[in-house]
Amino acid sequence: MAKEKKVTILVPNYKTPEITKICLRLLRKFTDFSQVEVVVIDNNSQDASLAYLRGLSWIKLIERQPAPDDTVPLSHSRALDLALAEVKTPFVLSIHTDTFVKRSDWLDVLLKPFDEQPALAGVGSWKLESKTALQRWGIQFEQCWKKALHQCFGYRGYNPNRLDQSKYYLRSHCAMYRTDVIRALNTSFSDGDQTAGKVMHEKMVAAGYQMLFLDSLQLGEYVDHLNHATLIFNPQLGTSDKNMREGTKRINAKLRGIDGEAILADSCLDQ
Repeated sequence: MAKEKKVTILVPNYKTPEITKICLRLLRKFTDFSQVEVVVIDNNSQDASLAYLRGLSWIKLIERQPAPDDTVPLSHSRALDLALAEVKTPFVLSIHTDTFVKRSDWLDVLLKPFDEQPALAGVGSWKLESKTALQRWGIQFEQCWKKALHQCFGYRGYNPNRLDQSKYYLRSHCAMYRTDVIRALNTSFSDGDQTAGKVMHEKMVAAGYQMLFLDSLQLGEYVDHLNHATLIFNPQLGTSDKNMREGTKRINAKLRGIDGEAILADSCLDQ
């Protein structure tokens, strides 16, 4: 008898051929497929990434057509919802095509807290980035300085919400949820037309469920996130020249760190 699947992994895709290939090949390499199903939702890419996805037998591919009122955030969250409607496993996990798994026990890190905390509805992170304690202290110092400038001189560069953890929600680059809670609350990733998962997170908290934010350094040992790769590789979506230059440099450095060229050359991982 086939083992019942436990997690459905949702991966929206838009025009990132090489990044998508690396993401899925790492999933294939480091994931126990007796536990998971993978659903990739293509957002009308019409490029090499779609051709690649159509050739993979171990994923379920949904080809989404754009809606007239789509924005970049809405097309992403609506793609997740299109697949979410078909999820039958106890857990559902959203990731991005620039989310790279790094170890064979990565899924256990996200599932284990649910066994330990019955009231838990979601596990993930706010931002998945590797910052040292000194860097994090520097960000806090910068915000305090900007706050002082704002209070004294009306400085507009101060964002009071940046360090306010009450505003945090599980981000869709790596967020695991209990499917039954999503159904019971009649919510979804595009609920409220906000950023993917924001209103869903708020509804879970309001209903008395717990949401667990894993420390970036801890989760980063198992999963990496390039951050904004789709925007960097698709400037027509709206990003500055400066962000493109800095983002391309950062992404290329991370790809060298995981030997991205070797992964792209290993077509065996597509089987």
